Amino acid sequence: MSEAKQSETGSFHTFLPEGCKLCHIGAKMVLFVTGICPRDCFYCPVSIERRNEVVYANERPVSSDRDIIEEARQMDALGTGITGGEPLLRRENVLHYIELLKSEFGKEHHVHLYTSMAPEKETIEKLAQAGLDEIRFHPPVDMWGEIRESKYSESITNSKEHGLDVGIEIPAINGIEKVAEFAKEYDCFLNLNELEFSDSNAEKMKSKGFVLESDLSNAVEGSRETANRIVPIAGKMHFCSSTYKDAVQLRERLIRIARNVARDFDEITDDGTIVYGEITCLNDSCRENVIECFMEEEVPEDMSEITESGLQTAWWILEELADMIRENTDEMFIVERYPFEKGLIVEKIPV
Repeated sequence: MSEAKQSETGSFHTFLPEGCKLCHIGAKMVLFVTGICPRDCFYCPVSIERRNEVVYANERPVSSDRDIIEEARQMDALGTGITGGEPLLRRENVLHYIELLKSEFGKEHHVHLYTSMAPEKETIEKLAQAGLDEIRFHPPVDMWGEIRESKYSESITNSKEHGLDVGIEIPAINGIEKVAEFAKEYDCFLNLNELEFSDSNAEKMKSKGFVLESDLSNAVEGSRETANRIVPIAGKMHFCSSTYKDAVQLRERLIRIARNVARDFDEITDDGTIVYGEITCLNDSCRENVIECFMEEEVPEDMSEITESGLQTAWWILEELADMIRENTDEMFIVERYPFEKGLIVEKIPV
């Protein structure tokens, strides 16, 4: 057994599948193909709003293939993780999306799929033909003890025979020992996620006796220790911590997006947000006065942008010119927000 490599976020691994490698650098787009699922896992973190017939590429609602391609290009995605709900309830859509991504970005665009089902050989064959690279099985908790006798063993065998990289991905809670032994026997990687509270699963989690690790975390007490305990009996395994997902995974993806969408005057922070100055104008006269001031001060054209609500510019240009334009404007702010169109505003400081 290889010694587990530790990270500063509490994650550790003896093996990293390709999908996780791309996730670590923020290069994996998340394609949520449906919120419908036949399971009722007590720990499911999917929000109530998404538990219906919806499609998202990262946080972007999808109404056409163009939305998916644009989102992938915006973040320079090197791969895509297809998830849900249960994606294979919409098998034809999944096949279409795999073919779409491979056609647009080439065979090297890595695609992995999460499923709680144990698909038949015909489905696995179609997935492989479409170009799927990696499949991650998510057996329900009540099957962990009998997984060797379940249909998952057949699906895993068929997946490997069709050239797919195969893994099992489950939360790190009591009972994972049998799954770890099975994964090692079948030469699958084992991905363990630190169990977390969410708005949608909190009541069920509490009813089963789970408690928070601390007031500063959504992680469940003891989940990490449970994962640590099975390292000696596991083969290829990876534990993904709650801290990693919050502190690293999202940040790296935001930074990739910000580098693509930031204007010349946007400042990209270490967290992947963008910072700029915003001038609010409620009428054309206000906007014209500000533009005239910018011209007199020889602010380069690419260092400002006219918007519906006024103008935007570099935060430091706004600070330099604030006293000159204050009387002719309605409001001025330094804005920090996520690098999406109409992205969440993190902070808005009056100038």
